[in-house]
Amino acid sequence: MVDLLELLRDNPYPGRGIVVGSRCVYYWIMGRSSNSRNRVFVKTEDGIRTEAHDPALLEDPSLIIYHPVRTMGDDLVVTNGDQTDTIVEKGDFIAGCMAREYEPDEPNYTPRISSVLHPDGSFELSILKRARDGRCTREFFSYEGADGGCGYFISTYQGDGNPLPSFAGEPIHVGMGSPEEIWEALNTQNKVSLYTNVKGEVRIFNKNLGD
Repeated sequence: MVDLLELLRDNPYPGRGIVVGSRCVYYWIMGRSSNSRNRVFVKTEDGIRTEAHDPALLEDPSLIIYHPVRTMGDDLVVTNGDQTDTIVEKGDFIAGCMAREYEPDEPNYTPRISSVLHPDGSFELSILKRARDGRCTREFFSYEGADGGCGYFISTYQGDGNPLPSFAGEPIHVGMGSPEEIWEALNTQNKVSLYTNVKGEVRIFNKNLGD
């Protein structure tokens, strides 16, 4: 098992990340461009969405404005893009992921990472990423649960680079840390927002609002 706090402190740019445990989930966004950094998380009736902190500075809303978190019946869906809506509309995690592919942001071709947390504490994770031949590789991971304080971490990137290297391998088994500790561990320059849901208690951290 890996210490998530150390992992984040040692990586200036994992990009967007999801950590899921039996009854908790964390999701954060990071940014290198002014457009990506000009965002905040806001609560919605069934989850959260991203919004431009300063609408006048919004350049291109595609790929950065979406619903990261939505409920689907008794399930909680958390993703790094508008595939959240596809999953909820289909009412099925795998079917929703199978209908989508990686993001078209050449040359990075950012992976789509997704998760669903079930009421019994079990959960699933998925990553959709570009293979060398341009086809989409869809990987799914299913967990019966996790011990208290532990979870599984997946992110869009392995770290900084140009182009950005996609996450590789299975989700990483981690010790999670508290919401405050996660927010503090994320790179100060690149972090934008963090959503945490621990046993139904939701918290939001936004750098642009002084958090």
